[in-house]
Amino acid sequence: MSIKSILIVGVGGQGTLLASRLLGNALVTTGYDVKVSEVHGMSQRGGSVITYVRYADGEDKVASPIIDLGEADVILSFELLEAARYLPYLKKGGTIVSSTQRIDPMPVITGQAEYPDEIAAKLMAKGARVIAVDALSLAEDAGSAKAVNVVLLGLLSQHLDIKREVWLDTIKTGVPEKFREMNLAAFDKGCSIDD
Repeated sequence: MSIKSILIVGVGGQGTLLASRLLGNALVTTGYDVKVSEVHGMSQRGGSVITYVRYADGEDKVASPIIDLGEADVILSFELLEAARYLPYLKKGGTIVSSTQRIDPMPVITGQAEYPDEIAAKLMAKGARVIAVDALSLAEDAGSAKAVNVVLLGLLSQHLDIKREVWLDTIKTGVPEKFREMNLAAFDKGCSIDD
């Protein structure tokens, strides 16, 4: 196995950092060499938040968590416009796993720009495999709109070699007890999506 790279992108407050920690912990528990780097950006003001997750097994070791242009195997995106913004990081034939939730950036809110139409179709036209789901509705069904991050991890889990039990244990130990059942339900919602 060569080194694999997952770029997690979203908007401040969506739980991207928790998602990266849960993913990193699940990978470490599985036995991979893992490096995670969080780039907060303007997260407190609704700006972009990016996390790099790189992992390898066996003899391969990850020297740096940084993902360069054209290196990401997967972009896990909490918003399609963020996926489009970071498309140059996706390797040829890579996969975008994204929520269809729309969060208007400041230029759209102030009227200086328009939110683009048909983002998923445009990403596919550029060669990306796009799996876009209404993760917000699934999170709300699980008990909270704040569980979008764990719904997306459930969907992503279908594409990674990590046992279900590892994911469940990682969620149980990685979220506060009062949110545990809701997050486990959110993970199952993501796992149930047939992409």
